[in-house]
Amino acid sequence: MIRLEKRHGPPPLGGLPATGAALVLALVLGAAAFAALGADPLAAYAAMIRGALGYPGAFTEVLLKAAPLTLTGLAVALCCSLQVWNIGAEGQFVFGAVGAGLVGLRLWPEAGPWALIPACLLAGALLGGLWAGLAALLKTRCGVNEILSTLLLNYVAVIFMEHLYFGPWRDPAGFGFPGTAELPAASFLPVWPGTRLHLGLALALACAALLLFLLRRTGFGYRARIIGHSPSAARYGGFRVERITVLALCLSGALAGLAGACEVLGMQHRLQDGLASGYGFDGIIVAFLARLHPLAVVPAAVFLGAAEVGGDQLQTALGLPGAVVAVIEAALLFGLLLGEWISGRRVVLGGADGGGRGQ
Repeated sequence: MIRLEKRHGPPPLGGLPATGAALVLALVLGAAAFAALGADPLAAYAAMIRGALGYPGAFTEVLLKAAPLTLTGLAVALCCSLQVWNIGAEGQFVFGAVGAGLVGLRLWPEAGPWALIPACLLAGALLGGLWAGLAALLKTRCGVNEILSTLLLNYVAVIFMEHLYFGPWRDPAGFGFPGTAELPAASFLPVWPGTRLHLGLALALACAALLLFLLRRTGFGYRARIIGHSPSAARYGGFRVERITVLALCLSGALAGLAGACEVLGMQHRLQDGLASGYGFDGIIVAFLARLHPLAVVPAAVFLGAAEVGGDQLQTALGLPGAVVAVIEAALLFGLLLGEWISGRRVVLGGADGGGRGQ
């Protein structure tokens, strides 16, 4: 008799075969999508590579995408290390943007850059953390599954932001354009000369290093790892599981909120339609592609950013819809989840009495 049993301990080779298999699956399904649309798959992938790397400044655009993807990927990875599933990074991203807009447009628009930029960033992180904290309280106080609550709160956040820029925060001089007025120039993030690359990338890299230190070198990180392996053992050991869960979700929301604030202060410069463009959902792919390692989140975000920037080339070079990139991303996510499930199990030969031989 052959059956699958849950594996105790780390997966073989750190789970890298599962990640590789997911990448291959995504490429194969992407090729099938290109072929179904009447395009040569090799030509389509070549166009994507040229779009991401084939002209001066292209890699800068990739890094621009990678900055918010790194922060939302870190947000998801932090919670998943406790076996808590934060699907709400998109909503926390939106509330981070609202926090930056609140300070820049309403509370302190006359401040100078040395005060206004940190205040906007802190407000974005704070509102993102509080929005995630709502899901944390629902989970720990009312037993509401965090997957459901964080997912639904995404839509509430987007509707709330739309209410602001369609309603009380709408730019009266915008000629009907759905958006707020532009934030003060003093709130704009500094950019690298000659590019659009802004301070958000440096903040994302710093957050990756800080999160690694937090998870590997602090008491909080030790407790989080124990909870991730076995919540019941953590409770037996006297850990305050609910308290650590709330703290982790709030920190996760703060990272996603910081991403939203950086997007507003570095790129959009106002709240407007299209701001919520899926960075929070893409953070799930980034986190699992990095196998939840904070430093590995950075190259994973660059990879996904390159795929998205290259996907734009599909429209101009081959006339393909850019949405085909979403097919590749979806295949990558499902491949990663399937690989995670398979690598967490082992094949057992023998009866159900536990006397079988694992493979």
